[in-house]
Amino acid sequence: MAEYISNSKTTKDWEEDRQKLIVGGNTGIWEQVFGTDFKSRRSSRYLKPINAIRKDGFLQGEGFSIVAIQCSLIEFLQSTVQGLSYKYLEKGGRLGAFEYSSSSGVFKTFLTSHQPFAGQFISPDIARDFYVNVRCALLHEARTKGGWRIHADDPMGQKRVIDSVNKIVYRNDFQAALLAFINDYGMQLQANIDYQEAFIRKFNSLIK
Repeated sequence: MAEYISNSKTTKDWEEDRQKLIVGGNTGIWEQVFGTDFKSRRSSRYLKPINAIRKDGFLQGEGFSIVAIQCSLIEFLQSTVQGLSYKYLEKGGRLGAFEYSSSSGVFKTFLTSHQPFAGQFISPDIARDFYVNVRCALLHEARTKGGWRIHADDPMGQKRVIDSVNKIVYRNDFQAALLAFINDYGMQLQANIDYQEAFIRKFNSLIK
């Protein structure tokens, strides 16, 4: 029985779509597959749950759940950009090509390499602080640490994803920035050979 990789796409669907994809080939085919396989997974596993929480939210702590999902989405996005798959590494085990066992490097690479995040995570130290005290703290303890707080919007209207000085995450602007990155990535995927090879590796790993 085929397993689902999103709410509407199965492993069998990906195997069929994979046959259409040629690295460096027809940009329209890449746009089509991005619009189905990638967007379906992105929406069903990440964006729809976030929107459901936001819709019924009362600014009474739902930001913790929203940012936790956003952090999970970041890891999916960067591992797709690089064509990596996560592997739990047993003691004495080894990683294969394009595998990783620690999300730290993947997460920090995203924040410091892609706009508009890179313009605000201006040093690896800020990215590490965010990873440790926001991402890890949320996923492991449903809280932030190290003085970090989560607000819905930037009161200055500057569309900042974070205030690194006062250690504030603006989760609505963070969401908008993630969507902007996804749109830009989808455009680049149509012609960027490295992205295309990585995309195929990533989605192949999802059906193993």
